[in-house]
Amino acid sequence: MSGIEEWWSSGELITIRLGDSDRTIFVRRIGSGPSMTLLHGFPSSSHDWARVAPTLAGDHALLLFDFLGFGASEKPLEHAYSLHEQTDLVEALWALTGIRETAIVAHDYGVSVAQELLARRAEGALSVDLVALHLLNGGLYPDVARPEPGQLALLDPELGPQFSAALTEELFVAALKPTFAPDFDAADDSAEMWRAIARNGGQAITHRLIQYIADRALHGERWVGALESTDVPLAFFWGMLDPVSGAHMAERIRERLPTAPLRALANIGHWPALEAAEPLTASLLGD
Repeated sequence: MSGIEEWWSSGELITIRLGDSDRTIFVRRIGSGPSMTLLHGFPSSSHDWARVAPTLAGDHALLLFDFLGFGASEKPLEHAYSLHEQTDLVEALWALTGIRETAIVAHDYGVSVAQELLARRAEGALSVDLVALHLLNGGLYPDVARPEPGQLALLDPELGPQFSAALTEELFVAALKPTFAPDFDAADDSAEMWRAIARNGGQAITHRLIQYIADRALHGERWVGALESTDVPLAFFWGMLDPVSGAHMAERIRERLPTAPLRALANIGHWPALEAAEPLTASLLGD
């Protein structure tokens, strides 16, 4: 059994009402103590947190799950995926599990969900108190993000469906390689991510999931405003070699949020939870 299969076997599939539909979502809850909700990135799954979760669970009750369309969660084929719907999913999971306050750790795709949560909080529309927000490499400032060529191909209305249909593990791993630091052996992690995306034929909807980039462009002003005006304590843990949202994004964060702690990792790429699990864990625990 691969690491990700073992991860999924240790969780559960639950039914969540989203809009007019019931959706099956993979969830893992481990540990005890103050709540911590972990939001994964594209195109992977909650398994991204597997290296940090055991230690964090010694001090926190962790809520980990696969977003709709990802990992072991349901993957409806003809569906307009949106970051707003994924934020609704987070709120529904909090209600179901009785969470009233939580810290959030968010990466990549998940940082935009976190920003929408901040926006709802600013409007008085969030019933859960956010006690801290830890952000890892992601497109916090959409105008600064630099999508990879494969992402742009998926985003194209004509090429995207063709690209999804032709996606193989070999192509996927090759497209993912530049997002890791050059000296990091990403073979096992890339294979696990492929298992996540390909489960139940999920590679066929990759062009639909990538629409989060369009979401960011459309709602960027709202989400940047929420980030820059929040009173929720912020902290950033950043891989500087990330070609998509690395040093150039960190520079904007330092410019616009100069008082927020930012841990810059010079030799880490887009995946801090995979490439730098131990220092990330220590940072999240305040060590």
